[in-house]
Amino acid sequence: MTIFGTLAAKPWLESGSGEFPPSGRLRIPTGRLGLIFFLIVISVLFVLLGTAYVMRMGFGDWVPLDEPPVLWLNTLALVLSSAAFQGAWIGVRRNRPAGATAGLYAGGLFAALFLTGQIVAWRQLDGLGYYVASNPANTFFYLLSALHGLHLLGGMAAWGRAAARLRHAGSAAELRPAVELCALYWHFLLVVWLALFGLLLADNGGADAVLQPLPHGMH
Repeated sequence: MTIFGTLAAKPWLESGSGEFPPSGRLRIPTGRLGLIFFLIVISVLFVLLGTAYVMRMGFGDWVPLDEPPVLWLNTLALVLSSAAFQGAWIGVRRNRPAGATAGLYAGGLFAALFLTGQIVAWRQLDGLGYYVASNPANTFFYLLSALHGLHLLGGMAAWGRAAARLRHAGSAAELRPAVELCALYWHFLLVVWLALFGLLLADNGGADAVLQPLPHGMH
């Protein structure tokens, strides 16, 4: 497979063995290598957008966007999702089907709660007058959170496939590559979200900011 084929593939859906070859040469499985390239691309994208966010904050028309309280609950849900996937990873490594199953299902459930919570947050902000085009800070928040949500939604497709395989696998060890890639992907998305949430908190002066609607003139 060429490098372009590797980049075009869906690495988290691959099911390589993840083991070292008998020859003793160190080789990264195709799925893991593809995921690494994919995460590098995503990282560059979010770093560029985050840098633009910080630079744009210095302009006079920037009005900080106070975070809805539900974002704290969403953050907790994503932390629990990442922890559950880590538990599933440990379960398949130790060939414990019950632990792998519980971790995989719990990870997907908490991820779904996070996505639902993000929609609730957007609706709350819209109801308070924080429209997408009314202020650059609003635009950046909706853009960054939507991009993050889309990547998480894509990960849910991989989660669904791994969960379906788990039901028909002879042993938890058979799903080790797929679960491992899901766990790595969720850990990455957690780090990205924490960075984005940290930018929002730094912009509005900290976690004690009180959610208030925009002045009437800003609607």
